[in-house]
Amino acid sequence: MKNFQSYIVLTSLSLVSIYYTYIHFYCSHKLLQRKKFSFGRLPRISYLFLKYMSKAISRRKGRLYKPQYTKQCDVIYALSGCRLDKKLLRKFCSVAGYGWDYPDSEYRDIPLCFPENLCNILLLMTITDRNFQLSPIGLVCVRQSIKTHQPIDELKKGPFTLQVQVLVYRTVDVGVEVDILLSATSRFESLVWESTLTLLSENNQQGAVKSEGENGNYCLKDEEENVKKVEIRVPLSAGPPRALSFLDHWIFHWIFYLPSSFFGFKLRAISSLWMLSVCLAEIEKHNGVGVITAPLNVTAQFKERLLAPGKVTLSFWRCPSSDGHLGFRMEKFGGSQFHLVGMISKT
Repeated sequence: MKNFQSYIVLTSLSLVSIYYTYIHFYCSHKLLQRKKFSFGRLPRISYLFLKYMSKAISRRKGRLYKPQYTKQCDVIYALSGCRLDKKLLRKFCSVAGYGWDYPDSEYRDIPLCFPENLCNILLLMTITDRNFQLSPIGLVCVRQSIKTHQPIDELKKGPFTLQVQVLVYRTVDVGVEVDILLSATSRFESLVWESTLTLLSENNQQGAVKSEGENGNYCLKDEEENVKKVEIRVPLSAGPPRALSFLDHWIFHWIFYLPSSFFGFKLRAISSLWMLSVCLAEIEKHNGVGVITAPLNVTAQFKERLLAPGKVTLSFWRCPSSDGHLGFRMEKFGGSQFHLVGMISKT
C-alpha cells in the first residue's frame, strides 16, 4: 500500500513538472518565434530570465558575436492591442517626479518617458534574442533621443502598438554600442512616439566612454542665461514601477544590495529612465507644459552612474545661440560630476 501511494505521489509530481515545463518553457519558446504578440499573450518571465542567464554565462561583455541565423538576423518584436493602465501610469508619475495626481489634468500629456517603461518586456526579449550580437549582461544606456510626432495622449484613445527593433552595432574604444529603436503607434497605425536607446557593452579596458556628439548640440556653460537650479533627493526606491530593467540595474544588483545595505554600502544604481523622467518633470513644473508639448525632440547623454541614496542638482536654461532650445543637466550635489546632459528642441 505504501509503495502504491509513493508511486501515485511520484506520478503526480512528474505530471506537474511536465505541465509546468510545457506552460513556462515550450509555449514561451513557440511564442517568441512569432515576433509579434497580442496583449495578454506574452512569453513567461521565467523563460526569458533563463535565456538571459544562459547568454550572460556564455558570452563576454564588450565583444560582438555573429548572429546564429544569418537568414533572419533582424531583431524586431511588436506588441499589439495594448491598453493604457491608469494605475500603472499613476504609479509612474508618483515616482518619476510628476506627482501622484499628474495624469488627472486635461492639459497635460502622458509623460514623455512612460512608453519606454511599457517597452521593458520587449527590450528583455530583444537582448535575449538568439540573433542579438552582444552579451545581455551589463548593458548601460549612454545616449537617448526621444521624438514625439503627436501628443502621447493619443495612446489613451484606444489600443496601441509597441515595437522594439535593433538598428545598428558600432565598435568603440571601450566596447561595442548598439542602437535600439522603441516606438508606439496609435489605433490608426500612425506613429506617436519613438525613442532610440544607445546601449554600451563595455570591455575590460579602462578609460572614459567616448559618446557621439559629446561636444555637439548642447549648450556650453558660458552660454547659459537665467539658469534655474533644483535640488532633488534620490531615494533607494527611485525607479519606475514594474520596470524590471536588465540594462542599467539588473537583478543581481539587488541580490548584492540587500546584505550590503546593513553595512552602509551604496550599490543601488539608478536607471537612466528615472534620471531623464525627473529632469523632464522639473522642467515642466518651472517652464510650463508647452515646453514638452509635441512635436519635439529630446536628446540626452548619460555620463557617470547615479547611486542611491543621495542628492543631485538639476540645472536647466534657455540656449540663446540655438534658437531658444532648452538645455538641462543633472549633476552630483555639491560637486561638478555630471550624471546627465540633455536638450529639448521643437521640430
